Amino acid sequence: MRCRAYTKWIGRSLLAIAVFIFWAWAYAPALAWQEQFQLFLFDTDYLMERLAVPGGVAAYLAEFLTQFYNNPWMGGAVLAVLHVLLQVLTERLMRRANAGEPISNILWAFSFLPPLALWMVLGDESLMPAFTVSLLLVLAIMAFYPSGRMKQTVYALCAVPLLYWTVGPLVWMFAVYVLFSGWGDSASRRFSFCLGVAMLMFGFVCVWASTWVAPYPLRVLLGSVYYYRFPEVVPLSVVAFPAFCLILVVLVRPLERMVLRAKNPRWLTVGVWVVLLAVSLLLIPQGYDKQKYELVEYDYLVRTQQWEEIIRKAEQHQPSLPMSVCAVNLALGMTNQLGDRAFEFFQHGAEGLFPKFVRDFNSTQLTGEAYFQLGLVNTAQRYAFEAMEAIPNYYKSGRVVKRLAETNLINGQYRVAEKYLRMLEKTAFYRTWAQSRMEMLADTILIDQHPVYGRMRRLRLTDDFLFSEVELDKICGQLLMHNRENRLAMQYLVLYPLLERDLDKFMNYAAYTNSLSGFNPTICQEGIAFACMMQKRGIPRGAVSAPVMNRFTHFAQAYAQRDKNASLLAAFRNTVWYYLIKEQ
Repeated sequence: MRCRAYTKWIGRSLLAIAVFIFWAWAYAPALAWQEQFQLFLFDTDYLMERLAVPGGVAAYLAEFLTQFYNNPWMGGAVLAVLHVLLQVLTERLMRRANAGEPISNILWAFSFLPPLALWMVLGDESLMPAFTVSLLLVLAIMAFYPSGRMKQTVYALCAVPLLYWTVGPLVWMFAVYVLFSGWGDSASRRFSFCLGVAMLMFGFVCVWASTWVAPYPLRVLLGSVYYYRFPEVVPLSVVAFPAFCLILVVLVRPLERMVLRAKNPRWLTVGVWVVLLAVSLLLIPQGYDKQKYELVEYDYLVRTQQWEEIIRKAEQHQPSLPMSVCAVNLALGMTNQLGDRAFEFFQHGAEGLFPKFVRDFNSTQLTGEAYFQLGLVNTAQRYAFEAMEAIPNYYKSGRVVKRLAETNLINGQYRVAEKYLRMLEKTAFYRTWAQSRMEMLADTILIDQHPVYGRMRRLRLTDDFLFSEVELDKICGQLLMHNRENRLAMQYLVLYPLLERDLDKFMNYAAYTNSLSGFNPTICQEGIAFACMMQKRGIPRGAVSAPVMNRFTHFAQAYAQRDKNASLLAAFRNTVWYYLIKEQ
């Protein structure tokens, strides 16, 4: 049975819709995460920089498409089109392998295997969009491979060097295709084999010759500069996925003969589709690390300052990683709930407020956001620099450049800010934002009137200095003494010693913040009650409310009986008291 045209369009439409929903809705933060590690510029120098390296054409096209990931609906549509194109090209190659005859329904179902496999391997967040674009370009060249020995020879000789400079080392895929393209008589197979071997050798010569003009060693060029975020790493997917596509094409004719011998082709077709769907539902999720993408989502929500959404997400599923805990604490602080609700969520020590500095492009920006919101503008700027310099493939980051423009605007470094804004004006999605900030350079009063930049100017410390990661509570104290309106610093100041289990320091900080503005949230009351119990002294009058005191009385009774019945303490899991004793 041959597949009808309307059936093909239905299948492709369903694939496109499924991919679009997955990326535009379920995994939209992953699109923004991918986009933030590049800065596509509509600039001649930027174009020439890409064209000067093998695979740069495909990388340029991929980066052009990746900029649309800034909008999840547009990014989802781009990926849906790429998946459908992969299915169409696979079908065309399968039809060529079948001597130009239309393939059966069953083999047409197999043409969906590459896009479904691509869907799974894209779960590796370090696999660059350039790999997908390169693969499609190679398949397109393969799909138009001519017949006739002279045409094939000329086509291959021209295609290999051009294809190598366009897509990089995936040129080997075309050479292997030539190797097995002789589907006719033995003479055709012999000719194709010889030509394919020659093209493989020619391809390696092209790679070797490119080392004289490209600033990369041979081992890097063999694995491509643009396929993976870590240029010196060649993951299995970069080799196995193209090989899988080639094997599928090569096996078309024997598979077609098996289908023709089948007694019930209609039921076999239904069975193949059922198996294909079941395997997809089972295997595609395996390509996506749940914990890793949870952190990606938290990073996206912090970037877009969706504080309430962060809290709702944490309420549904408790965060466990220091970075996700940092995001939740920041969201609670920005909504002025940290003093009352901090211990409703899992805490990871002081790292839950300020994760330890790691020169890593994944997490540094989220930590820098916490410093920025506190008013440590220079520290946030340093973290932004470190995040961009840590990107393994040396790309610039649109998100980082935007933050660097902001920090320099706040600090009054207008010439430096202008440099970054000029860069952003050459982009599609940051252009309007950059132009609005350029207006602030013309009238700096607008910076003071801005709801974020004006606030940062009031909160920031005017004297710059280095500080140790073990003295971050003192920095919060400095911020609070500089500006008593810094509610985030106030909340961090009293929570930090509790997370460190330093009750003496906590009592001093709690007394200080209370004297400033009567700040006495739930965690302060619970901390004071516990500290007084451990120090065997009376609780100061008015320091603890009646409801908290009533709960503390019950906690003290359960704590006294902990050796006999430890489960009694579970009722106080969301309190300072439980956190302070749980590891003692």
